[in-house]
Amino acid sequence: MKLALKTLMGAAAVAACLSAAPAMAQDCTTKIGAVLPTSVDWGRPIAATAQFAVDIFNEAGGVKGCKIDMNLRDTQVDPKVGVDAAKALVDLEKVPLLLGAVSSGVSMPILTSVTVPSKVMQMSCCSSSTAFTKVAADGKTDGLWFRTFATSRNQAAVVAMLIKEKGYKNVAIFYKNDDWGQDIGSLVKADLEKLGLTVPANIAITDGQTSYRSEVTEALKTQPDAIYMALYPAEGTLVAREWISLGGTQKMVVANALKSDDFRNGVGLQYLGETTGLDNAQPRTESAREFVDLYKAKFDAEPSGPGLPNIFDAAMISLLAMEAADEITGPAIAASVPKVTDPNGTPIFPDKAGLMQAKELLGAGKTISYQGATGPVKFDPNGDVSAPAVAWVFDEGGTKEVQYFTLDQVNAFIASQDR
Repeated sequence: MKLALKTLMGAAAVAACLSAAPAMAQDCTTKIGAVLPTSVDWGRPIAATAQFAVDIFNEAGGVKGCKIDMNLRDTQVDPKVGVDAAKALVDLEKVPLLLGAVSSGVSMPILTSVTVPSKVMQMSCCSSSTAFTKVAADGKTDGLWFRTFATSRNQAAVVAMLIKEKGYKNVAIFYKNDDWGQDIGSLVKADLEKLGLTVPANIAITDGQTSYRSEVTEALKTQPDAIYMALYPAEGTLVAREWISLGGTQKMVVANALKSDDFRNGVGLQYLGETTGLDNAQPRTESAREFVDLYKAKFDAEPSGPGLPNIFDAAMISLLAMEAADEITGPAIAASVPKVTDPNGTPIFPDKAGLMQAKELLGAGKTISYQGATGPVKFDPNGDVSAPAVAWVFDEGGTKEVQYFTLDQVNAFIASQDR
């Protein structure tokens, strides 16, 4: 039985709630925008999961009785393409809310040049750069920015924890030459050096090249006993192939962006036996397990790709905030996010019955505590969240989890490093 049903209603109340579902006006539609990388293999499931969340919300009556229409545009993981897509949605479609982007290097120019100037709320599933924290702390987001993915600070901490645990002493770093890669690359380097480890090479990888032989050769000269890669599948595949073909160690630690069939198949499973990946993780909560059940019932597959729980929560929280807002504008929606993520509010799981109950509570002027795919979500003043983490490896079926790091473990390590 679902969390919302167990904790909030008896059987009679459930029946009453279901029978009282609001009729959705067929001629009443509210548009929202989404800018996601549907042209890459790992981006399409993220977009499909966002639409899944919208579909569930529409089954529960939509927002204020109106059907939600998610207008989706492809960013191609390209800042210029992403900005153009966002402008089209904001200027032409007049959306008050934008879901996305995935890459920090795409989300940042959208935030600064499109959503903030246009007073549109932006909720990202996956952008992790700590640059957003600084921009928000400096008052430059106008409270319109949120993300359901933990920052690069969290991810870097787990990378350092794992590398130390594995006993690697000299670790070369390859990082994507964009906001995300520069951020996490520098954080991992700093954490490793604070632990007394050596980083003999820290090399930027610019996408779009046909070969990275010179960059790989430079790192090989330092003879590291392991490498860390914060890259996307296209350049990550080329770097890994050249690294291995030139005799580099197969002891590799990789960021969540390489949790991809394209990377796994492009490099070859036979060369990835000593590769470990890191990712933010769902907490071990009932709501996280219930999301897995919902996802499997819809897609007949586990939600194993990057960002899937995060985009589900990003969409659901945004739509609930829209429901709670006094008017359908970006500032009003953003100002209502605390009403649906209140730790003291009524716990709600976002299935159809839970959403209907949430609307009833919000309509009565009460608050709710959203309990979703990533657990009970709570944003700090900069729109950030924290998260536990997981280590995974490639196998014949794709990937499998091998270690779980609790939020307390992650936070304790960060505190020890930042002292």
